[in-house]
Amino acid sequence: MGTTDRAGRKEWIALGVLALPLLLVSMDVSVLYFAVPFISADLGVSATEQLWIFDIYGFVLAGLLITMGSLGDRIGRRRLLLFGAIGFGLASVAAAYAQSPEQLIAARAVLGIGGATLMPSTLALIRNMFHDPAQRSKAIAFWSAVMMGGITLGPVLGGFLLEHFWWGSVFLINTPAMVLLLVLAPMLLPEFKTPRAGRFDLIGSVLSLAAVLPVIWGIKELAADGASALPVVSIVAGVVFGVLFVQRQRTAAYPMLDLSMFRNRAFSGSLAANTIGTLALVGNAVFLTQYLQLVHGLSPFKAALWSLAPSILVGGAAPLATVLAGKMDRAYVIGGAFVLAATGYGVLTQLDADSSLAVPLTGAGLLAAGLVMVMSLVTEAVVGSVAPERAGSASAVMETCSEFGGALGIAVLGSIGTAAYRADLPSDVAAPVREGLPAATAAAAHLPAQVADTILTTARHAFTHSMNVVSVVGCLLLLTTAAAATLTLRGTNPQHPTPTDNATPTPTDNAASTPELHLTA
Repeated sequence: MGTTDRAGRKEWIALGVLALPLLLVSMDVSVLYFAVPFISADLGVSATEQLWIFDIYGFVLAGLLITMGSLGDRIGRRRLLLFGAIGFGLASVAAAYAQSPEQLIAARAVLGIGGATLMPSTLALIRNMFHDPAQRSKAIAFWSAVMMGGITLGPVLGGFLLEHFWWGSVFLINTPAMVLLLVLAPMLLPEFKTPRAGRFDLIGSVLSLAAVLPVIWGIKELAADGASALPVVSIVAGVVFGVLFVQRQRTAAYPMLDLSMFRNRAFSGSLAANTIGTLALVGNAVFLTQYLQLVHGLSPFKAALWSLAPSILVGGAAPLATVLAGKMDRAYVIGGAFVLAATGYGVLTQLDADSSLAVPLTGAGLLAAGLVMVMSLVTEAVVGSVAPERAGSASAVMETCSEFGGALGIAVLGSIGTAAYRADLPSDVAAPVREGLPAATAAAAHLPAQVADTILTTARHAFTHSMNVVSVVGCLLLLTTAAAATLTLRGTNPQHPTPTDNATPTPTDNAASTPELHLTA
């Protein structure tokens, strides 16, 4: 396919096929929310094991994204996608029928490996199939909507399955979709790989893992338990390995990452905007979930259902961003989208313990709609600003930044919220109440009704005050980012990059035999 060719029906159908792994990988982040009590009762899971069941998936996925993006550039994006589908499907079966916490943790780790192969492969293949910027923008808007939809639907689907089946069903639903992907992908998806990528950089892969994992683990530990020596040491160690990784990429004969990508304003500016956007989105989600369940008293499943309400706004956000970016400089659309998201935080500054559900859901909807617009456009900017043969690595870097943004959202906004919560409590309040609203709710359950009501009222008002403070910080952060992103990304609308390697047609023997679909980009 020449760089000026427009995608046809086959590519758009193939985009639907790519939605399968993306939907499942994004759902797997949140589908466990309701299953843990059932798993704990069945397998006898300890508190530490429960944390590992939750976290190991995200840790492994984040640590291997850069490795898998580089590997896909070398062995082929479709081939890596198929290997990932096999691993993800088998690991899902292993998780569903795990007989011990250790088996489930191991299965979740393998799911993380599979997820790390699937996510950058889907985005890289979109870059390779859609060379026309307008079509690529629409395809990536669809990609963004599917990813956000999976994260939103995960808890709802998990709650539904657990009402009708055993806890393993939340994993087993992955397998039929992976089988369908294995059948359809060879027929509909073209293969792309870098023709002269050279040997895989094993040392660089180890260094990237050693850089990403300690930093994300340390950030999450600081968010969960406050300042302590081990998480700080972990973050410092990760930064040191990160410096070594960069040095390795500068000197290696066949580096995993082309560091020259970062000199492109569209690429580096979009990565920064994506990181801030994810930080703001995840940071608010932590507070909103607790507000719906512990202030309004909704069950987890009802809270998940109510959280679908903002989807009315979010559903049209990515397509709207694409339309607007086709009419003006996308920097202004990104800046405006950040302002829209800041408006959502502005609504949340007015929240109190007695507010109707309309207030938090409207605020969350505006925030999510604005940030989905941002993420759709910056994703397109990241993959569109590099040559097709670098799409796998570029996609992996962007996904890694998203993981960092999510961890920072929990740590930074969570820490600010915790400090504001404690500052709003009376000085003589009991120690468990000072730990947070969940601890206060648990402590109140064992107290006389009148005392419990007093404690809960105090804790709920302090919690909503902390949400107000976090919302003010989030609003200011997003407004600042709106100005910075507009200035940084102005004049960087998509172009047709010239491949840095001489791309030549690669013969294939699969059913998708249309010659122009099989360029080695």
